[in-house]
Amino acid sequence: MSILDWTYIMVGITFSLYLSIAWISMVKTTKGFYVAGGGVGPLANGMATAADWMSAASFISMAGLISFMGYSGSIYLLGWTGGYVLLALMLAPYLRKFGKFTVPDFIGDRYYSNKARFIALLCAIFVSFTYVAGQMRGVGIVFSRFLEVDVNTGVLIGMAIVFFYASLGGMKGITYTQVAQYCVLIVAYLLPAFAISKMIVGSPIPQIGFGSTIVDGPHAGTYLLETIDHLNRELGFAEYTKPFAEGGKSMLDVFSITMALMVGTAGLPHVIVRFYTVADVRSARLSAAFTLLFIAVLYTTAPAIASFARYNMLNSISGVAYSQAPTWLTSWERTGLIAWVDKNHDGIINYGNGAPFLGKPEFNGESGSYGQLIVANILTDNDNELYIDRDIMVLANPEIANLPNWVIALVAAGGLAAALSTASGLLLVISSSISHDLYYRLLNRNASEKQRLLVGRLMIGVAVCVAGYFGINPPGFVAQVVAFAFGLAASSFFPVIVLGIFSKRTNREGAIAGMVSGILFTMTYIINIKLFHGTPWFFGISAEGIGAVGMILNFLITATISHLTPPPPREVQEMVESIRYPRGAGAGIQQ
Repeated sequence: MSILDWTYIMVGITFSLYLSIAWISMVKTTKGFYVAGGGVGPLANGMATAADWMSAASFISMAGLISFMGYSGSIYLLGWTGGYVLLALMLAPYLRKFGKFTVPDFIGDRYYSNKARFIALLCAIFVSFTYVAGQMRGVGIVFSRFLEVDVNTGVLIGMAIVFFYASLGGMKGITYTQVAQYCVLIVAYLLPAFAISKMIVGSPIPQIGFGSTIVDGPHAGTYLLETIDHLNRELGFAEYTKPFAEGGKSMLDVFSITMALMVGTAGLPHVIVRFYTVADVRSARLSAAFTLLFIAVLYTTAPAIASFARYNMLNSISGVAYSQAPTWLTSWERTGLIAWVDKNHDGIINYGNGAPFLGKPEFNGESGSYGQLIVANILTDNDNELYIDRDIMVLANPEIANLPNWVIALVAAGGLAAALSTASGLLLVISSSISHDLYYRLLNRNASEKQRLLVGRLMIGVAVCVAGYFGINPPGFVAQVVAFAFGLAASSFFPVIVLGIFSKRTNREGAIAGMVSGILFTMTYIINIKLFHGTPWFFGISAEGIGAVGMILNFLITATISHLTPPPPREVQEMVESIRYPRGAGAGIQQ
């Protein structure tokens, strides 16, 4: 069977499973809608949290970035993994003992201020929308290639699926759907990794194969990473394993991005809320440990997949006549995510350092094909003739390695599972923030369960539409867009959550000033660089890393203002004292 036939089968089976779980898990209470009734087991919650946390950026984009950036691409792997450890050790048990539905709920009560609650609500919505844009782009990329529809149609299909199971089952439906999605995505990620590792280096374990010698072909007997370094040098790229190479990211920028991703992870509202779905503090700790194990399985495999993909890609396209180009290249070219321009008219694919043209490839409506630019005078003057979108590498890797069609289709289903699992969690955060923190806590304290559920489901619909727009018009690669969300979370939530737990002296005036200054600084910097094409003026730190600076600014302003204004009320200080010792079963979920 063809790739298309197998994709319809794989996607049909997995989507039917997700929708069936959502239907069976339909909820009728706000407690079930927001936190799955607080009764999810640690193992199931660990798998659901891993699926929620390992988004399209982890599955689709991270290995692609490492494949192209080499050493510098490891910032995403280090930042996201370290961030989860930070979250599990420093925040999760304490927030679980506090026992609230949402992060704005914690901030509103801890800082005894509806104004602080409202600012946290705006931050949560902004961060979540930025993050979900990356997931929708991932959905569109998968559908555009494997179901042979355009990216926009793929995003619309994903929107419909997410809306159905998120609005029906709420957190309960999403949780058990994410358990299934984790199983799908991890099998889809590991299976081709095992096969390709065996093929290139003779070891079926990619973590070992990553540092082994190539067993066949012109590079037989040489180490895989040494070979990639050599191939990169021949094509004018920086060495794959060289840190802080010329033309790449500086040490300060690498450190800033890694730090922003770490503390951003610990401040992401859709991950934090997962620890409210278990019964008690002990279960929260256990689910955090399970999650870390499940995450490690994928994250220790990603560098190997990136290296295998880089090696196979360079061997299959560089210096090859376009008329004899491998089928994977021409298949992806139809999506517009790969484009070739024959600058010297020799019919040979010349791939090297530098952009082949300014901007991205456009669809030629007259010829019905991608790959040729409509405006010829925007070509750049370097020798590179090939544009490759980094987000395709994991999805294209099985095709590049000539694996069976059913494996290629399974990877497509895994990419969809990763994107949809995180998108559903983010949409529920947006919905609960508006329906619970804004509508119920601030506007209508007398709202019934039925009214609050209705508002929550309506808000999921609105959020899906907005997320779909950003998925169709994303501001960057999947991992870049997600990095912006982490930076915004780092500069807004992380300082006030940490100080709210560990400092009795931090008050509402400090928290409000810190959140506003941190997110405004970070957001302004990102917008200036990405929308207005400004230069990274703060010591050369990129838009992806500026969240670390925003976080420091937030900490300084929060601490300074708190010590210049009256301390919190005694009952708040006593509450903080009790939160800091999360022993026993902890407090139950409060409404």
